[in-house]
Amino acid sequence: MSTHPLPSSEEHPFAPYVRILGKGKSGTRSLTEAESFDAFSMILQGNYEDVQLGAFLMLLRVKEETPQEIAGFVRACRQFSIAPPPELAADLDWSTYAGKRHQHPWYLLSLWLLAGAGYRVFVHGSAGHTAGRLYTESAMRQLGLPIAANWQEVDAQLTAHNLSYLPLQRFCAPLDDIIQLRPLLGLRSPVNTLTRLLNPLSAPSSIQSIFHPAYAEIHQLADQRLEQPRALVIKGESGEIEVKPHADTRIVRLLNGQQDELKLERVINARVAAVTTPAVEPVRGVWRGDSQDRYGECAVIGTTAVALLVLQPQLSVAQARDKATALWNERNTGSLG
Repeated sequence: MSTHPLPSSEEHPFAPYVRILGKGKSGTRSLTEAESFDAFSMILQGNYEDVQLGAFLMLLRVKEETPQEIAGFVRACRQFSIAPPPELAADLDWSTYAGKRHQHPWYLLSLWLLAGAGYRVFVHGSAGHTAGRLYTESAMRQLGLPIAANWQEVDAQLTAHNLSYLPLQRFCAPLDDIIQLRPLLGLRSPVNTLTRLLNPLSAPSSIQSIFHPAYAEIHQLADQRLEQPRALVIKGESGEIEVKPHADTRIVRLLNGQQDELKLERVINARVAAVTTPAVEPVRGVWRGDSQDRYGECAVIGTTAVALLVLQPQLSVAQARDKATALWNERNTGSLG
């Protein structure tokens, strides 16, 4: 950000983007994709004042971001991030920015199952912006799952384990800094949406989770503009990519520009209570077979099935669930630390 405010008679270069969003009922409009790219490029380069960034994010929040805006923001982030080596590739992009609050992080076992099945899964996320949540980086560290510090380590981990997590801070620090404003602003911002579409390795398959059902279409249309080959969106538990086995899961897919919708039906009909504190020990115990948790096992199988529906879109929902169940039953119980 700028440390020397301009004289009041000279308009700041970022001011026009705030004005577009805040001219009132008759004058306000959404940004075009090109304007969104330019505005977020300025943000990532620090060419703004703090008051402008706050106004920009909250005006977008009130208006609600459009697919064009999200696509422009994502393109800017990709251009101003630390680029991975061109030969580095993954099969599945998995974004994790919400943290768990109501249930244990069962989705981590889905990641490990998919990696064990031979899929190269790249995970990216951020941590610590909302109190009382267990974030992926901390949970993976406790389970001994691979966490990288740079793209070279991502390459080595994907080769060795088919799984790697790289914190957003390590490849787009300015964007991570904006995420950390969540407690100060008191609201989510468009950053919470665009980070899920970053796909920095250009994986052909992408899976995302949303908090609110209305955002599914925004994700899908933005992915379409970004020419993402295959993308899948669900409303996951606590905003993470994790199926809730006591609820029907609406699956919104994008396959080579064509939209479709599927449903994964619930397998638990009873009400499910929230856990007191999300933790990794129950997750480890279920993987190893030391303990049983029907909710946890169903969440893992359901989440794995949903991921298979974007990795292998020719599968039916029933076939994906059967394959996920087989992967679970055949897992190496000693492979998790």
